[in-house]
Amino acid sequence: MRNFGPGVLVAAAFIGPGTVTACTLAGANFGFALIWALVFATIATIILQDMAARLGTGARLGLGEALMQSAPAPAIKWATGGLVFAALLIGNCAYEGGNLSGGALGLDALFGASSPGQSVLVAGLAVLAGVIVFIGRYEVLEKLLVGLVLIMSAAFVLSVIFVQPDFGALFAGLVPRIPDGGTLTAIALIGTTIVPYNLFLHAAAARRKWADGEDTGAARTDSAISIGLGGLVSILILSTAASSLFKSGLEISSAADMARAIEPAFGEAARYLIGIGLFAAGLTSAITAPMATAFALSEIIGGDEDRKSKLFRGTALFVVVVGAAISLLGIRPISLILIAQYANGLLLPIIAAFLLYVMNRKDLLGAHTNTMMANVAGGAIVLITLGLGVRSILRAAGVMA
Repeated sequence: MRNFGPGVLVAAAFIGPGTVTACTLAGANFGFALIWALVFATIATIILQDMAARLGTGARLGLGEALMQSAPAPAIKWATGGLVFAALLIGNCAYEGGNLSGGALGLDALFGASSPGQSVLVAGLAVLAGVIVFIGRYEVLEKLLVGLVLIMSAAFVLSVIFVQPDFGALFAGLVPRIPDGGTLTAIALIGTTIVPYNLFLHAAAARRKWADGEDTGAARTDSAISIGLGGLVSILILSTAASSLFKSGLEISSAADMARAIEPAFGEAARYLIGIGLFAAGLTSAITAPMATAFALSEIIGGDEDRKSKLFRGTALFVVVVGAAISLLGIRPISLILIAQYANGLLLPIIAAFLLYVMNRKDLLGAHTNTMMANVAGGAIVLITLGLGVRSILRAAGVMA
């Protein structure tokens, strides 16, 4: 277990309320038709996070620092840094709103009829996340929350056995196709798994976890195993919903509706398992999203440690506050969580393209630069995610059906 660290953190971050929501909606609305998107997203996440792990352990650089050092001229450097940070800030503020709403949904399920209301729960979660980020003592709580997320994960592992999915339909869903009306859901599934901010978080955390550049192998193993298991959990969530809810006509609007997917296995206890899982997932992600944004800005701006510390705390708290404001706008929590996943999916090609560029700078990474296979795989990921994003924009504009 000493060899595991940032990879587990990344997996815990992407198995957040967005994953539970997007996978449940995908299974309930389209059955197994979009399971290929999760398989693709898991493989793509392993490939991209492997690059981030090598960047942090081998080159001893955060992604923000690497981007700034790789720019050929000051004007390009600051334009690039500004673009990346702006995109990350906007995406993560929306994502934070979804995290807080998801955590509040979980508490709402736990409280039941005595729930104090969505606004009160969101505000309370935002204060808790803000305090944890500000004081910086999140390590112990983080481990506890990962444990709680694993409880929810175990629930879906057991539940998929009880609901006995149609394995023929499941394997048929591995063939890429987008059913009518499924484009945004496919983007959400990819956006909830290949989370752009995790690339910044992973590089920064890997550099701190493994001080010796020769520990790159351990970092890569940690990344592949942790993220692979996280992707498997996402697939099980979609499979459970597809087996239990597809063609049921149920509109998913609350955690109680999601709990119906595991009722065959757990009966009345399903509501509490989903409630604990959503709360844990929401709070974990509500901490990691501001952290990643803060890492990016402090690495881009640079300066001494005191300056970086002030930038880190100020940026992280800003993301929490704006995320809470977005969450309190009155948008349905399920819709807000899904909007955050769309934003992630559209932001992904930009961040992935920057990462791919940095990983080919031999002057920065030396022996840790990408191989030809890594470049081919990374380029394919950028093109596929860009194509899905363009298709979504064109459909929204009425250019294509």
